Amino acid sequence: MIFNFRFKNTFFIWFVISLFMFSCKSSEKRQEDKRDSKHETRDKGQETRSKKQEVREIIVGADRFKLYIPLLKHKNFAVVANQTSIVNINNNKIHLVDYLKAQFENIKVVFAPEHGFRGKADAGEHIKNGIDAKSGLPIISLYGKNKKPTKKQLKDIDVVLFDIQDVGVRFYTYISTLHYVMEACAENNIKLIVLDRPNPNAHYVDGPILEKEFSSFIGMHPVPLVYGMTIGEYAQMINGEKWLKNGIHCDLQVIPLKNYNHQTPYKLPIKPSPNLPNDVSINLYPSLGFFEGTNVSCGRGTEMQFQIFGSPFLEKKYNYFEFTPKPNFGAKYPKHNGKLCYGHDLRNYKKLNMLNLEWLIEAYTSTKDKSKFFIPFFTKLAGTKKLQKQIENHYTYREIRKDWLRPNLAFKKIRNKYLIYK
Repeated sequence: MIFNFRFKNTFFIWFVISLFMFSCKSSEKRQEDKRDSKHETRDKGQETRSKKQEVREIIVGADRFKLYIPLLKHKNFAVVANQTSIVNINNNKIHLVDYLKAQFENIKVVFAPEHGFRGKADAGEHIKNGIDAKSGLPIISLYGKNKKPTKKQLKDIDVVLFDIQDVGVRFYTYISTLHYVMEACAENNIKLIVLDRPNPNAHYVDGPILEKEFSSFIGMHPVPLVYGMTIGEYAQMINGEKWLKNGIHCDLQVIPLKNYNHQTPYKLPIKPSPNLPNDVSINLYPSLGFFEGTNVSCGRGTEMQFQIFGSPFLEKKYNYFEFTPKPNFGAKYPKHNGKLCYGHDLRNYKKLNMLNLEWLIEAYTSTKDKSKFFIPFFTKLAGTKKLQKQIENHYTYREIRKDWLRPNLAFKKIRNKYLIYK
């Protein structure tokens, strides 16, 4: 009896163990199936996201040929362009002017903004008229003797095509060129077509609003320093707010971007001017551009333009970063040429979503002879005298920003009327 009981008990134990092992294997198999399913789902998700990214690739106005090429047929037309005016033909980058010249005989003239048609001139350097070696077309500078196309230069022109990459900062002169081109077109009953491009600083609105008495070619309109609009949207605002001379209206058509909104990141394929070499410099440009109106260098004459700042006059606490400006492409006569400058290296600084005045305030505070810190050009850049006075009177960054809040909110209401991309 005892033996029999033990046998049955042993059999029962083995049965339980077998059942447990089978259950574990089944559970393991189910977990493997789940993992495989998850991997499969994740792979499919990645494929879907990849496809979406392909579908959602930004298409610039210049690449939307079907929308504007028909408007040029049987028309004499001019083009306002520079080195950024590139189109994509079968995955090949071709200059818009070269593409149009191959398609049409009726392209008559090219107008070039600051830095010239091929984008090689220094900031502020006057550009002479000439002939483009590649296309054979006459090039008329809008940054030389005249900043506005004349009636004679527009003779027999039916349409003007405008395609220039902007960076969304008031003192960047391409929007001033846009203003004068619109005005000339309005005065001569010529249609203007703007081929829109992304604004890499469109994700925020910030800074002092230009006061009318300080209007100049580096600031023509009552807008904040960073206005958060593409150049096509800005053209609509110029028209709608009647900022052209005598309130005249330009016959304007914007060829919009596809798959774009103001928060869409965009890496510029070509630098928009010689001293904005990369995305970091473009993001820092609104904040560091103020130094152009001071005795502090913002890196012209180095390979780190608008990514660093410094001067020989800053206190020695800055000496953990040093640089010496020297003449180079885009800066024939850099500020503090050949002199050792002490300052900050901002190349690894986080992306800005607002203006940073702390660097400007800190540099002013650390300059021994403060009477030589600001130069008259600063007021033109700021568009107001108030900012310089606030810094001289030791206002904090937050105190200065309070003055911008209400005017910027009022501007945003105006801006909303002209936005193409929400």
